Amino acid sequence: MTSVAATSRPLVLIGDPVEHSISPAMHNSAISALGLDAVYIALKTDTSALPHVLRALEAVGVAGNVTVPHKVAVAQLLIRLTSVAKDLGAVNTFWPEGGRLVGDNTDVRGLLDAITPLEPEGPWLVAGTGGAARAVAAAARELSVPLLVQSRDNERASQFTAWATEIGAECEPDDGTPIATAVNATPLGLKVSDGMPFTEERLNGCRAAFDLVYAKGETRWVRACKKRGIRAADGRTMLVAQGKHAFQRFFPGEIAPLEVMTAAVNRELQS
Repeated sequence: MTSVAATSRPLVLIGDPVEHSISPAMHNSAISALGLDAVYIALKTDTSALPHVLRALEAVGVAGNVTVPHKVAVAQLLIRLTSVAKDLGAVNTFWPEGGRLVGDNTDVRGLLDAITPLEPEGPWLVAGTGGAARAVAAAARELSVPLLVQSRDNERASQFTAWATEIGAECEPDDGTPIATAVNATPLGLKVSDGMPFTEERLNGCRAAFDLVYAKGETRWVRACKKRGIRAADGRTMLVAQGKHAFQRFFPGEIAPLEVMTAAVNRELQS
């Protein structure tokens, strides 16, 4: 258990919702294992409050992470971005440097670490067009696989496709082409009552599935995919992988205790 004192350095997760997040458990376990004087908390932040919260965090030099739905908005609000964050136009990690907050995106490296064991052949189909989907597009670019985009809003799908093409991804709106890998980059699955991100028919022929959402006992979609014989995993592996890279941004020179972080996540997500 992390000990909190007046000297403890605060780290925050900003998003809405944040109640489901197990990032605090993961990061606080790592902090405790290394004997660091810090504490990581979740801070629910709605869209109207976001600019004010960021300015306040910058004023007092607080680092942290960003989750849905603010990854794109934070990239637009911060003055300093790493090349990866600038390329994606989305931020999931920030820290103070020279009086300013620097925004980074560790989701791409985290996704690549997490999805590679599934042997994700192309084409890929991604559900969603937000900040998480941008990480999927960048990962598809890194692996040189074509990407199809599914969205309930045709205009958003077209805009996303144009953006992904600009950064060098081979991307088109979903046209029904058979796929080998499906990725859910929407919040569907956070609630038990949520529907599936893809229809059963659309997954015909699919051999790998990755859900950026995580849940106790795995998400309903991941369980359904496994029943069909599809290699599938939920977002817990990506959470740890991107968290490792973020932790080393928060604490330069420290090596993130990956086994400790993984154990903390698995404890929280036991069925």
